[in-house]
Amino acid sequence: MRLVILAAVLMTFWLLLSGHYEALLIAYGVGSVVISVAFARRLDIVDEESLPYGLMFGAITYWPWLVLEIMKSAIDVTRIILNPKLPISPTLVRVTAHQKGAVGITTYANSITLTPGTISAAVSEQHHEILVHALTEEGAEAVEEGEMDRRVAAFEGNPVEAPAIKAPAKGASS
Repeated sequence: MRLVILAAVLMTFWLLLSGHYEALLIAYGVGSVVISVAFARRLDIVDEESLPYGLMFGAITYWPWLVLEIMKSAIDVTRIILNPKLPISPTLVRVTAHQKGAVGITTYANSITLTPGTISAAVSEQHHEILVHALTEEGAEAVEEGEMDRRVAAFEGNPVEAPAIKAPAKGASS
């Protein structure tokens, strides 16, 4: 079934990029899709993480929320940069990732990094932890509150309760 979905996605992508719907071009597209799917099958690379179609439903609510968070954080970081006193307080914190798979943890770490003022410095898939560098203590506290963690877990199909806040990493503040 995953191969059929892969073929449908590839063919749709081909048609959208092509913009031409003549028989010859569609035949080339079908041929390319068949060859690509045959290679994917032969290499045995189509699994639940390489084609996470189950995440499409969660994306409808998660991605708009993430875009809004990125915009709000960008405004906050801009205010800090434009302030003559440059009120920064760089902080490192370890947060627990409640996602069940590598795709979920990666999505969480990338979401943290996409949000201005925070960077995922290190990710431990084994321990389900992410070391986060935040531009301000408030930014670190916002990550520790776990709203993004909960939303990514729900996006992945693994809703969790509010996680407990962990203590900052040793020597994290400067």
